Amino acid sequence: MPGENLSRDEARTRAELLTVEAYHVALDVRSAVGGAEEPGEGPRTFRSVTTVRFRASEPGAATFADLVAPSVTAVTLNGRPLDPSAVFDGTRIALDGVEEENVLVVDAQCAYSRTGEGLHRFVDPEDGEVYLYTQYEPADARRVFATFEQPDLKAPFRFEVAAPEGWTVWSGAEGARGEDGVWRFAETRPISTYITAIVAGPYHYETDVYERRLPDGTVLRIPLGAMCRKGLARHFDADDVFLVTKQGLDFFHEHFDYPYPFGKYDQAFVPEYNIGAMENPGCVTFREEFVFRGKVTAASYERRANVILHEMAHMWFGDLVTMEWWDDLWLKESFADFMGSFSMVEATRFTNGWVTFANNRKAWAYRADQLPSTHPVTADIRDLEAAKLNFDGITYAKGASVLKQLVAYAGREPFLEGARRYFKRHAFGNTTLDDLLAVLEETSGRDMREWARAWLQTSGVNTLTPEAEYGGDGRVAELAVVQEGGTLRPHRVVVGLYRVEGAKLVRYAEAGVDVVGARTPVPELAGAERPDLVLVNDEDLTFCKLRFDERSLATLREHLGDIEDPLARALCWSALWNLTRDAVLPARDFVGLVLRFAGRETDIGVLQMLHAWTRTALVHYAAPGWREEGGRITAAGALAELRRAEPGSQHQLTWARFFAATASGEADLRLLAELLDGTSVVEGLEVDQELRWAFLGPLAAHGAADESVIAAELARDDTASGKRHEVRCLAARPSAAVKDQAWAAVVESDRLSNALVEATIAGFVQPSQRELVAPYAARYFEAIERVWAERSIQIGMDVVSGLYPALQDTPETLAATDAWLAAHEQAAPALRRLVLEARDDLARALRAQARDAQAPADSA
Repeated sequence: MPGENLSRDEARTRAELLTVEAYHVALDVRSAVGGAEEPGEGPRTFRSVTTVRFRASEPGAATFADLVAPSVTAVTLNGRPLDPSAVFDGTRIALDGVEEENVLVVDAQCAYSRTGEGLHRFVDPEDGEVYLYTQYEPADARRVFATFEQPDLKAPFRFEVAAPEGWTVWSGAEGARGEDGVWRFAETRPISTYITAIVAGPYHYETDVYERRLPDGTVLRIPLGAMCRKGLARHFDADDVFLVTKQGLDFFHEHFDYPYPFGKYDQAFVPEYNIGAMENPGCVTFREEFVFRGKVTAASYERRANVILHEMAHMWFGDLVTMEWWDDLWLKESFADFMGSFSMVEATRFTNGWVTFANNRKAWAYRADQLPSTHPVTADIRDLEAAKLNFDGITYAKGASVLKQLVAYAGREPFLEGARRYFKRHAFGNTTLDDLLAVLEETSGRDMREWARAWLQTSGVNTLTPEAEYGGDGRVAELAVVQEGGTLRPHRVVVGLYRVEGAKLVRYAEAGVDVVGARTPVPELAGAERPDLVLVNDEDLTFCKLRFDERSLATLREHLGDIEDPLARALCWSALWNLTRDAVLPARDFVGLVLRFAGRETDIGVLQMLHAWTRTALVHYAAPGWREEGGRITAAGALAELRRAEPGSQHQLTWARFFAATASGEADLRLLAELLDGTSVVEGLEVDQELRWAFLGPLAAHGAADESVIAAELARDDTASGKRHEVRCLAARPSAAVKDQAWAAVVESDRLSNALVEATIAGFVQPSQRELVAPYAARYFEAIERVWAERSIQIGMDVVSGLYPALQDTPETLAATDAWLAAHEQAAPALRRLVLEARDDLARALRAQARDAQAPADSA
């Protein structure tokens, strides 16, 4: 991996020298089919011929092109042959003596990927069909063709692809298959290398059309396409994908006043995808798990809609206008994350999307902003490895939260008008923070640079706490908001006062206030009746952690489920979770609140988040002496809610999955086995194939399902999804030999694909097997630097983060981590960052365990 890195300084120097005029890329992927790969044969390859036309501002200067490939057959620069062995080092092609006008031609053998980076090749175990797709961000186009791999060297692209008979090929522009069997595509608009795309194979493909009359009277017509593997076609609800797509296009056309500029709009749901989706213009790619094989809740459809709209927002924020370098990654990701929720709430059926954002998305940001690796929203990205790790909760969710605060601060219309001017002023170009601030200052009339310094150029999360004094009549004499934590920022918030009225906890007074400095009075609320709950940041306008006064916390312990407003309720849950993570609230208290009130939660996304937090509390934050009891209590509570839920409802399905995830006792495991074989039934609960795997996982982990049972389940579901589940279940079995095999398959071998590496790690790490995996703590620290150096960055990230011995949550593991960090100060910065983040989570867990141990034995 180190040889593939590119520094910001190198990119800046190259951008000053070069202007790229056009790419022509010819790929021959007919080698994708036929012949099984044998160990030791080396990677399967395809031919890639790239022609790049570019200008140089300094004739005679030296530069380089990027290419990661097993071999290069020929290189010519301006008709002059270059010796590949002399100019190509495996990652770069040295170019000496460039002229004012240049033509570079590179003929190479590039490797198909099994890690989701570059041109990924997938063989469907169900029918043997082969599927290809590309994934490049931040810099993996160079694994497929020779490039100048940086976002500010945009150019038009023209692709042609020789593919096997019977295949269809898609790219970002319109294309067709010629009589010679070669697919040729129209030239794109100027775009960055990382958002070019190829999708090829026998995909199932459905079509539709979007039409909209523009203000000038012309009709914009956009061909729509959606595709998935043939094996998933029976599950593919393309109509709903098209519905959300059209709703999003309507929203963005109405508010951005810049017609979608990339022609067609294909959306490909592809296998073994590393991320949620990628915004390749005209050919967006998604992970195929968004094609639902079984019954899922509304939260899953909402999540898919949000991702569709997030990627669509990128067509403007990121594709039309692109950041110069990865420092300003937020210029696309923060905006897309915000606009995904904004458009979803206003244009689709998912009108409660801000609830999910407050409870789920922001939890990711709060964690990221308290890690030792935290950074400002506008980050300092020195190289590509740092860029890869910067696709994090700060760049996405904190940035989106800051933009939501910006809308509250500057106003909705000034914000949208700023976006409109930004697109028109910088279309098909590259920008920095200053370019955006300039238009926002024009439209809002505010000093955006001071706001940016506070919100975009500093790190850390503030804590807002209410402070109240009451008069003799019991009314509020003074209410203030106290701000703590690092840089004190301006916060536009709503402070809500709530009281118990019968069986409800309702808001009876509120006031908007600009929080500035350490203490901000809220005079509008003076004289109000004494509240039972004070909720700072009601309506979730800003990014902050909330704290409660003693009366408010006591009220929540008794009446959390009585809050009518789902957003207010979600904010309270989020605040309570932050208290638990910060070792203020004992983990068993949080578990008790979930078991008492989660059954009344109406928002299914919030419920699923509560279940995830509860598992974290049990596995990592509960005192070791209470874990077993806490697990039994939680499983019993989950089972009670499962039986109480409305038959066939999404709440029933959610509680069924949570029960399976927490089951450990003999009776619980027996019930799971009986639900699998049909000897027990929960009225209305459809045990479909995905739920069968969810039930089988804990049975395997607790030794109640052996290899033959897992094999029988795979025979029922002999698909790509089934294979991933099988691998996970096999690695979950409580056997020293099994763990050793799983470790070797991930750490010592590179034969597994990215998806199967992920599945193996998920099976290897089982909370019930702490003693079984304890010997691997030392092996982890011995292996990670080698893995980082020898494997792709994606696999390196999976191994370093996924196999960290977090289950060995002892001071000894913390000390071992510190010893590794001290002895490896010169290790790759990205590797050290991952270990530092894991160490912080472990230290936080130890603090939470100590707090939980102080809790009364019956507090849960």
